[in-house]
Amino acid sequence: MMQFNRRDFVKGSACAAGAMAAGGCLSSRPARTFTKPGEKLNIGVIGVGGKGWSDWMPMFEHGENIVALCDVDRAPIDKALAEIEKKGKNPSQVKCYSDFRKMLDECKNLDAVTVSTPDHMHAPAAIRAMKQGCHVYVQKPLVRTIWEAQYFKQVADASRVVTQMGNQGSANNGLRRNAELLQSGVLGDVTEVHVWTNRPIWPQGIARPEGSDPVPATLDWESWLGTAPFRPYKNGTYHTFKWRGFYDFGTGAFGDMACHTMNLPFRGLQLGKVLSAECIQIEGKTDDTYPSKSIVKMIYAARGFKPAVTLYWYDGNLKPSAEIMPKVVATLGQVPNTGCLIVGSKGMVCSTNDYGADGYIAFNDEEKMKSMSKHDALREDVIPAKFRPNTNGQYIEFVEACKGNDVCFSDVDHSVPMLEGMLVGCIAQQVPGKLEWSSRKQQFANNPAANALVKPYIRPGWEF
Repeated sequence: MMQFNRRDFVKGSACAAGAMAAGGCLSSRPARTFTKPGEKLNIGVIGVGGKGWSDWMPMFEHGENIVALCDVDRAPIDKALAEIEKKGKNPSQVKCYSDFRKMLDECKNLDAVTVSTPDHMHAPAAIRAMKQGCHVYVQKPLVRTIWEAQYFKQVADASRVVTQMGNQGSANNGLRRNAELLQSGVLGDVTEVHVWTNRPIWPQGIARPEGSDPVPATLDWESWLGTAPFRPYKNGTYHTFKWRGFYDFGTGAFGDMACHTMNLPFRGLQLGKVLSAECIQIEGKTDDTYPSKSIVKMIYAARGFKPAVTLYWYDGNLKPSAEIMPKVVATLGQVPNTGCLIVGSKGMVCSTNDYGADGYIAFNDEEKMKSMSKHDALREDVIPAKFRPNTNGQYIEFVEACKGNDVCFSDVDHSVPMLEGMLVGCIAQQVPGKLEWSSRKQQFANNPAANALVKPYIRPGWEF
């Protein structure tokens, strides 16, 4: 029997407590209730180009109303207006901005907002939008710091809005099936997980460049910096794509890709609180950017009868040794370039891509791995389906959830707990030694350097 795995649409039972936790920051207006078939969302887009384009365009092609475009660079706005006109809509009805604060101040008819900016501006834009009663689709990672993650959830719960983090693989039915298979306990007691990526494909392990260059006439550099400490513009250094490795703006390969590659083990093992993190191998460490290569060891707490899990994260094309996965190598010929390995007392699972949809399993008495979708022990008549299937992808799932017709698979109940562990790992890449983390206290034990990174710097005028 199919069932919703989390909230049956948007619940408000924690509204009062959430409002108090968020400092009384209730939305200035409630989210619109959709009651008539065919009603359309009024969507504001924050971050139009790049990944933003593939975030808002499916919603527009689904028939929703794009009423406002905001991008610090004018070029993608002009491109978007041309595309809107090409599809038979009137672009003169779309308001355009370079500063999302002005957009949210002026556009009082918004139902939902997409946020596809550099990581450091996710929380400022999304939290402000939620306080105004807007549902939010926010690219991964949801936020840049641990404090922002907790504040994001408090405001989302208090405002009673729909949220979706943009790890699009969550809409893949292969990922959903593999997660429910793992939740069934087919691997027995799982105590070890390895997750690796071939990222970064952007600069990391570099120093901040000296000097400055003229700011292009089409770029609002002040709004691009937003909450971050001021620094001069350097051509080809930050905008449009190379910002991700800088501490002030991004979360590096770990924060970017673990939202995908850790998704299967986090969901499937129902991982809880992270207890500690330590960067046990690092190359290319600087004061300004994440390392070019690293391995981070993390300990996740036991959950009921489920034991604690040691999770190893690898980036910069580092991989776990082939010696720990002979069955994978015997089946596939090599350790995949990206993926995860989940080791249990009864067998192991290996995902061979970023999204957890293509999984292989081998029980202890089997010599080679078999596709999880074809293994006789994993058929639906043996292990019944648990999660609802997705038929429209992650973007339309968000749209329909806003209208009360669906539920988001990557809402704050999933994204924030997963992100907390990842961001603890990102701090371990910056601060040496074993870091002991208390989720309850939201702080590290006896480590001022690590605790200084829990909250973001917020430049005056950009408070949220």
